[in-house]
Amino acid sequence: MPGWLIYFIIFGTIFGAFGGAAVLIWFERRLLGIWQDRLGPNRVGPLGIGLALADVIKLFAKEDWVPPFADKFVFVFAPTAIVMAMLLGFAVVPFAPGIHVIDLNIALLFFMGMTSLAVYSVMLGGLASNNKYALLGGLRSAAQMVSYEVFMGLSLMGVVMLTGSFSLVDIVNTQAEKGWFVFSQFFGFVAFMMAGIAESHRLPFDLPEAEHELVAGFHTEYSGMKFGMFMVGEYLGLILISSMICTIFFGGWLGPDFLPPIFWFTIKTFVFICFFILLRAAIPRPRYDQLMIFGWQYLLPLTLINLLVTGAVVLWL
Repeated sequence: MPGWLIYFIIFGTIFGAFGGAAVLIWFERRLLGIWQDRLGPNRVGPLGIGLALADVIKLFAKEDWVPPFADKFVFVFAPTAIVMAMLLGFAVVPFAPGIHVIDLNIALLFFMGMTSLAVYSVMLGGLASNNKYALLGGLRSAAQMVSYEVFMGLSLMGVVMLTGSFSLVDIVNTQAEKGWFVFSQFFGFVAFMMAGIAESHRLPFDLPEAEHELVAGFHTEYSGMKFGMFMVGEYLGLILISSMICTIFFGGWLGPDFLPPIFWFTIKTFVFICFFILLRAAIPRPRYDQLMIFGWQYLLPLTLINLLVTGAVVLWL
C-alpha cells in the first residue's frame, strides 16, 4: 500500500471519528426527540444540525478552570486519555477489504487493551478532582468497567475458537464462509453488547455519572473543552462498540454486491448506534448493586456456558 494512502486512511479515521462524534450528539438528541414525541434540536441550521458546531464553539469559549487542591497534571491528562484510547481502538477496525489502519494478528487483544485504558481516564479524572461526588463516580467506574471487561473478553473467546485467529480481518473472512457469528454465537453477542454498553458507560448503565445520585459523577468538576473531551470519548466509544459488533458478529463489510463493502459496514454500524440510542430512551437506569449482581450472577455464567459449548463443538466436529 502506498505511503500516502496509509496516511490518508489514518487521518481520515481520526477526523471521521471526531466528526462522527459531533454529528452523533446532534443525531441522538434529534432521535430522542422523535421517540419522545417532541421536536428536539430545530433552531440552529436545517433540522438543528448546526447545533453540533454551536456546542463546540460554546465549549471552547468556556472558562478552563482547575479546582483548588486538585492534581493539575492528572486533571488535565484524564480527558485526553479517554479520547486517545478510543481513537487507537479504531486502528484495528477493518472498514472494507484493504481499508484499515493496521491488520494486527492480535487485533481483539489490542481492542480489549484500549477499552481497558479508558478505565484509567475516568478513574483518574474522579480521583484528581478533589471532589467527593467525582471520587465516588471514579470508584464506581473502576468497579463497573473492570467487571464488564471480564464478560466482554469471555464473550469473544467463542469467536476466536471458531476462527482460530485474533485478527478482525480473519474473523470477517471466516464469516464469509461459515455465516454470521450472531447465529452460532448468539449468547456471546448478547453478552458482548451488554458489556459494551457498560464499558462506554452509556444509559442505562451510566452509573459513574448518575445525575440523580452523584451530580455529574466523575466529571462534576470539569468544564469547557475538558468536559467536551469526556463527551467526545463517550460517543467515540459508542461508535467503536457498534463497529466492533458489526465486524465480529454481523459480517463487517459483507453484503450483497449492489452496494460497496464500506456502505454495508456503515449501515450495520449505524443500525446499532440507533439501537443503543433507543435503549437510552426506553430503559431506566438500574441501581449500582443491581448492575454488578446482573453481571456476576447472569452474564458470567452465560459467557462460560457459551465458551464450553463452543469448545465442545470445535473439538468434536
